[in-house]
Amino acid sequence: MGKLSYEKSGVSISGGDAWVETIKGLLAKAPKDGNCVGGVGGFAGLYRIGGGQCIAACCDGVGTKLELAKATGLYRGLGQDLVAMNVNDLVTVGARPLFFLDYAACGRLDEKILTPIVEGVIDACGESLCALLGGETAEMPGVYGADGFDLAGFSVGIVDEDKIIDGRDIQEGDLLVGLPSSGVHSNGYSLVRSALGAEGLNIDLEMTPEGWNESVAEAVMRPTKLYVKAALAAIAGCELRGMAHITGGGMYGNIIRVIPKHLDINVDFGSWKRPAIFDLIQSAGIEEEEMRRVFNLGIGFVFIISPKELKKLENALEALGEKPVVIGEVIKCGSPE
Repeated sequence: MGKLSYEKSGVSISGGDAWVETIKGLLAKAPKDGNCVGGVGGFAGLYRIGGGQCIAACCDGVGTKLELAKATGLYRGLGQDLVAMNVNDLVTVGARPLFFLDYAACGRLDEKILTPIVEGVIDACGESLCALLGGETAEMPGVYGADGFDLAGFSVGIVDEDKIIDGRDIQEGDLLVGLPSSGVHSNGYSLVRSALGAEGLNIDLEMTPEGWNESVAEAVMRPTKLYVKAALAAIAGCELRGMAHITGGGMYGNIIRVIPKHLDINVDFGSWKRPAIFDLIQSAGIEEEEMRRVFNLGIGFVFIISPKELKKLENALEALGEKPVVIGEVIKCGSPE
């Protein structure tokens, strides 16, 4: 069996990174709006609205997890995925989510599919303390096949400008504290599909592997965990220096986005128990380095704090039933791991 990779499954992380740089170059030529805070490439955009406040906004989708939903018939979790991929990004800058909007495009409007998805969106908005303000459903035959559809979401929040959390105060020796993921979440599914499909294990998605209490279908379709309440509790309970939502690009690629340029991170990948679904995916022939580059591997959200704030953070998170774990630290660039 040949080695599988995200690139071979049709997705280029390096190409995506290069595209972000292209967008930055295009924006550099455009007139500047003095109310914009920071630039593109962060987890959320920030815009001053006066009174010392900023709105934060972001948009995202659920990727090719849609195709596995079709294969398994498990659609409801996609609604939570859609909300989570947005609000989890939004809170990383310290913003409190205000509202969410959804966009669904399809070849044929099928209420049996779209109704459970919207139900999932509504429940996830409630859990994330934000309103579902509106959205759009576009029926687009000719663009999508009869059973084809795509989802996008948009979230907006608010934060005091002097309370924005952007990583600028991060120092050498700060700790990386992770919260468990619910599973694969909503990234890397082109590689998941290759690993479980004909190119890899060619597995029956309805089977329950030995020692598991759920089928493969149920494991890969678990909805993305919502981290809003945990993040807001952490903000209120201790001094945070940075936060990262672990999405496409894996642990290192996402945490490094909020780390100052003169610093680096050292992640101990053995500091938490990896969910069994990732072992199954890797057994299709995926190198460990590629697994780390693509998936969250069991940690979905990371806080960066001073060691003296660790107990306060743990107390705030454990009060919500969370199980935080120290997974690494901030180091100097070029420091040995």
